[in-house]
Amino acid sequence: MLLKKERGIIMMQNIDRVLLSEEQIQNKVKELAAQLSEEYKGKDPIFVGVLKGVVMFYADFLKNFTEECEMDFMWISSYRGTNSAGMLVRQDLSKNIEGRHVVILEDIFDTGNSLQFTYEHLIAKNPASLKICTLLDKPERRREGVTVKADYTGFVIPNEFVVGYGLDFNEHYRNLPYVGVLKPEAYL
Repeated sequence: MLLKKERGIIMMQNIDRVLLSEEQIQNKVKELAAQLSEEYKGKDPIFVGVLKGVVMFYADFLKNFTEECEMDFMWISSYRGTNSAGMLVRQDLSKNIEGRHVVILEDIFDTGNSLQFTYEHLIAKNPASLKICTLLDKPERRREGVTVKADYTGFVIPNEFVVGYGLDFNEHYRNLPYVGVLKPEAYL
């Protein structure tokens, strides 16, 4: 079994380069939180995080959001059938969002499949408003048929395999304080 220090060294060796530093991320999160604090003043929004990747962004964002708000989470996963892949709600919201202002906080807007599913699932619950705030947007990966758009975006990034700050490869690298590009040999 590898010691914690050895695992950390191996993890760092698999990073090709840092795409977004911890400082860049924290500055952008504060900027987004300030913008939404102003826009949602007096509206008591519910921030919905889709587990697991959003956890770091979600926590840092809410620490900087200055207005009253509520928190809730969903857990969705893809499932594989014999002919197609789809999405499944493994854990739904614990709150009734009908008539409420809701913001989906997302770590990365990639293909758009899960975000489209989440948006449609929540809009069916009749919120007063439903918006999307994503830290990272990778538009080159968007799938055909995805119609949702992010209302607030932290960074537009290139089509590279990124990890860190909640993003993972096989459940690893989430704990990095920055977003890094994973070396292809680490995932191929």
